[in-house]
Amino acid sequence: MSTIEIWITIALLTLATLISRSTFFVLGHAVKLPERVQHALRYAPAAAMAAIIAPDLMLAGGTLNLSPANPRLLAAVVATVFFIGTKHLLGTIIVGMAAYTLLRLYL
Repeated sequence: MSTIEIWITIALLTLATLISRSTFFVLGHAVKLPERVQHALRYAPAAAMAAIIAPDLMLAGGTLNLSPANPRLLAAVVATVFFIGTKHLLGTIIVGMAAYTLLRLYL
């Protein structure tokens, strides 16, 4: 891919992002989303976060790594169990990072 193609791609993606995000501001309350769409959009942040985090947890060197020797995946499991038990977000981050550090050092 040449340099000009990269810049054209960046410009087009920027334009697509601006158009898709600005329509709600430009149109305001003139357009009402159906209740089902509004309900589905409530899950968008969680889905986006899962799409960002899941590959980092499950891939190692470009291959799927679901083994017990994967410290990232094990730390995520520990953090998830902690969160389900306590519902404490800051504690979840601390426990997850501590578990990852310990597992990374000892595995």
